[in-house]
Amino acid sequence: MVKSQQFLKGRGAQINPTSKYEKIVRSQEPLDWALVADEWDDGELKTQYLETHPKTILNKVESPDIPAEWSLNPYQGCEHGCIYCYARNTHPYWGYSAGLDFERKILVKRNAAQLLENELKKKNWKAAPIMFAGNTDIYQPAEQKFKITRECLEVFWKYRHPVGLITKNSLILRDLDLLEKLASENLCHVAISITTLQEELRQYLEPRTATVNQRLKTVETLSRAGIPTMVMMAPIIPGLNDHEVLPLVKAVAERGALTVGHTLVRLNGDVATIFEDWIRKAMPDRADRVLNRIRDTHGGSLGATRFGNRMRGEGNIAEIIHAQFRVAKEKYLKDRKLPPYNLDLHERHKSAQLSLF
Repeated sequence: MVKSQQFLKGRGAQINPTSKYEKIVRSQEPLDWALVADEWDDGELKTQYLETHPKTILNKVESPDIPAEWSLNPYQGCEHGCIYCYARNTHPYWGYSAGLDFERKILVKRNAAQLLENELKKKNWKAAPIMFAGNTDIYQPAEQKFKITRECLEVFWKYRHPVGLITKNSLILRDLDLLEKLASENLCHVAISITTLQEELRQYLEPRTATVNQRLKTVETLSRAGIPTMVMMAPIIPGLNDHEVLPLVKAVAERGALTVGHTLVRLNGDVATIFEDWIRKAMPDRADRVLNRIRDTHGGSLGATRFGNRMRGEGNIAEIIHAQFRVAKEKYLKDRKLPPYNLDLHERHKSAQLSLF
């Protein structure tokens, strides 16, 4: 790979585009301010943690192409810095940029576990799997400090409520004790996100995530512990990692993964600007080829918003990728599947908890 001299090492985004909501949101002050420099301190780009105390924590999932009714995000923003992340576009709503701000200004929802418990103990709450998270990574470096994810898992176990976790970070193994308890009652699934088997590419795409080997080991450790584990190869970026489908599926199958999901990259909103700037600096010799292939999967655009199509793409390149996954899953994951969630335990345990008060 050829790297531009302008490339900012250790971060995903190389720019900090102005938020179109900036004048509206910055005039409000929704945050209790708390600044902590982390171990990745890099001068002006050090990570800042901003405490916030929301009134609700569960988000209704309106998208028909996401298999969950609710999501829970204990943080906003993500230190992992994945350049392609669709969640970047949520940061401007808080008055921050989708670029570097998304990676270095992390909103910390200190009361997340209490808000979760408040919901799960309601008499009218009906058990349904909650996606943990969706717009952040629940095991990003901030979790080492604040332990909000672990607090939430304790609530899920207390109320015997089903939860699906997704992460790129091996820190999840810290909570193996709680995950084993949840799995013993069919109350959890875990998805480990692995985008590539190439460590050099991982360092460019996802600069502050766990290494490829750490993630493969995490899949193996979780699987051996009896925790239903899948892998998400997401996103597929044509021209960067689309040739890795078969070897990646083989590698995770050998380590116990029960299935593999995938999505095609979509660069909506500010993410298109951020990604194009990044790839022209990180891989100038491949930039045009990759960008054109992405456009080929979305009808000439870098982004896609139509439900049912936005994650799958369209055209020949997209169909070839989907065909590779069908072949890989038939070859390496045949007859494997995630077990169904147990939705029956929650009501009994909720009643037992309420009887204590």
